[in-house]
Parts: sequence; C-alpha cells; structure tokens
Amino acid sequence: MRYRPLGRSGCAVSSLALGTMTFGAESDEAESHAVLDAFVEAGGTLVDTADVYSAGVSEEIIGRWRQARPADVTDAVVLATKGRFPMGSAPNTSGLSRRHLTRALDSSLGRLGVDVVDLYQVHAFDAWTPLEETLRTLDDFVRAGKIHYYGLSNFTGWQLTKAVHVARSLGLAEPVTLQPQYSLLVREVEWEVVPAVLDAGMGMLPWGPLGGGWLSGKYRRDQRPTGATRLGEDPGRGMEAWDRRGTEQTWDVVATVEAVAEERGVSMAEVALSWLTDRPGVTSTILGARTVEQVAANLRAVDLRLDEAERSRLDRASRPRVGDYPYGSLGVSQRERRLDGGRD
Repeated sequence: MRYRPLGRSGCAVSSLALGTMTFGAESDEAESHAVLDAFVEAGGTLVDTADVYSAGVSEEIIGRWRQARPADVTDAVVLATKGRFPMGSAPNTSGLSRRHLTRALDSSLGRLGVDVVDLYQVHAFDAWTPLEETLRTLDDFVRAGKIHYYGLSNFTGWQLTKAVHVARSLGLAEPVTLQPQYSLLVREVEWEVVPAVLDAGMGMLPWGPLGGGWLSGKYRRDQRPTGATRLGEDPGRGMEAWDRRGTEQTWDVVATVEAVAEERGVSMAEVALSWLTDRPGVTSTILGARTVEQVAANLRAVDLRLDEAERSRLDRASRPRVGDYPYGSLGVSQRERRLDGGRD
C-alpha cells in the first residue's frame, strides 16, 4: 500500500480508501466486517462513510466492527464521515446550518462509537445556509476536539474557492479535502474543480472511480444488464443509469481500458483505478466493494503503475467532448501566453 498526506494536513492515509455506502444495503453486517478486515489487513487506512448510508446503518456497522476488534487494528484506521442530506422529514433535518450539522455530527459519533472523527465532510453545498455559518460551525468542531479535520464533498470550483477564502478571511480552520465524482467517464471536474483543489492546496478523494461498474467490464454494448448487478436490478439507477451513461464515448473508453488491461494481464478495474489514483491532486481513491472478493481485486491496483503511453491512450479516449469556448481549443488558446510573438 502507498500512503499520502490527507490533503493539506499532516495525517497520512492509504492511496486507496474504502467506501462503505453498500454496508447495510448491498452487504450485510457479516460481509461488511469481512470487507473491513480485508482492507485493513492489506494496509488500507482510510474508511469513508456518511450518515445517510443505509439511514445510519453503515455507521453502526463500522462502530460494531471497531468494538469487536483490538485497539491496534482500529487505531490504524483514519475514519471519515459526512453530513448534509436529510435524516428525517422535518425542515431542519438537512442542510449545513449550525443546528443540523451539530446534531448530525453528534449522531454520527454515537453510531460510530467514537468521541472524535478524523475527517468530517459536508456532503454537498447548501445554498440556503451562509458559508460563514457552516465554516464557523466546522471550526468550532475542530476546536472542541470532535473532529480533527474537515472536508467538502460535491462542491463546484467556485463553491470550493469561496469556502477557502471565507475561512481564511475569518481566521478559521480550512478544508483539507474535496470528495468529487471522478473517473475515466467523469472528467469534467478537470475544467474547474481540479484546478480549484490544486490552487487551494487541498487533496481529492474521488468517488465512483469505476463509473458505477462500467469500467470493470461487467457491462457490454447492446446487452442490457440483468441479474445481480446494480444496473441489472435497477437500470435507471442514479448517474450511472444504462440509458444515460451508455454513450458512444463511454463504449470507446471501456474498449480502451479493456485493451490496456489485456496487454498488461490485469483487470480493467486495476487499470481504471491506477489511472485515477495517479492524477494530479488525488490523495486517495474511494473503492466501493460489496464483497471481500471485490475489495481484494480492487486493492491489486496499488501495484500497477501505467506508463506514459498507456496514460495517453486512456486520456485521448476519455477526453470530455466540449464546445470551443470556454474549455475548448479556442478558449484555451485565448488564455495562453506565449513568448514566440503570439497573442497573449
């Protein structure tokens, strides 16, 4: 396992993280505990969850796993959770207000069975709540010893940059990480979000690195998924829905990943994970595994380092299609500054 700083902090984490959205939903408690054991035994340290995962059950499963394992095992874990989305139907059971975040964090700490969580992330932006209120609340959590660091999740570039500058202007603790969706099928974050992360000195914890299974090779062109897969059970599920994601470019990317994997003698998942984990700004890539077999297979990506030619092939196949301006060739050239007599 490789280790990297957790964003702008001094805390070291594994370059592959374990996401636990499946715990209590697609993985029962026994399987979830086995997945945690396999991840930690392989040298994994960063475990990511959220209060809304299985309506709190994911956090409870992790809490019971911690109670059942010796301290030298659980002490190695860097524990991350999130709050923002509804945990009830009342008006103040969601958002980034001081009221909701305080209750959400206390509830998460209780379910996890800990006094402090290493990384607390706001799960998405909240247009209703002033950023000053949210950031002061997070700073208070740090000062109170309830969290060590905080991060952002699903923020756009301008939202992240504004949060960093507001925190700095008020002398508050700054966010150390951003958790965005990012993969060979979702590279639009490279237009504004990744530059904002790099400018702020933060680290990224990408989720959805296999595009909801598309990059693992489980789906085939002109064969609608069936059976015990996420899209087999629900073809219209979320951002990875069959009719939404099944574009010509997606199949081009899948074919390129498959070709590189066959040449290397590795799995498609290893190729996709290796490509992402070595992208600029990435601290740790979040694995979503339902079984021990899946997490063990994905952890093999640690040993795979793609060469420049392989990365270039993947880059070309997955480059997002964009208009001329502002992210296309005309917009990019407009922002260039050359010393060969060309226009600034």
